[in-house]
Amino acid sequence: MNNWNLEGLHVTGMYMGEFPVSGRVESSRVKYGGGVQHTVVLDQSIEIYSQVRDRLLLNHENVTRVRSAA
Repeated sequence: MNNWNLEGLHVTGMYMGEFPVSGRVESSRVKYGGGVQHTVVLDQSIEIYSQVRDRLLLNHENVTRVRSAA
């Protein structure tokens, strides 16, 4: 992926390398040190370690698919 700014696009990925997630990117940012992180509003809430989440921070290297928003 050449473009790091995925705001408004739909992504699929693996959160923490363990949880498959998909949703719309609300914001993209360059982290301190140069990595990229996306705030993703999930298509469906997910329970992660006893906490239900409807959005999360997904590192760019964990994004597996990008497509235009539906």
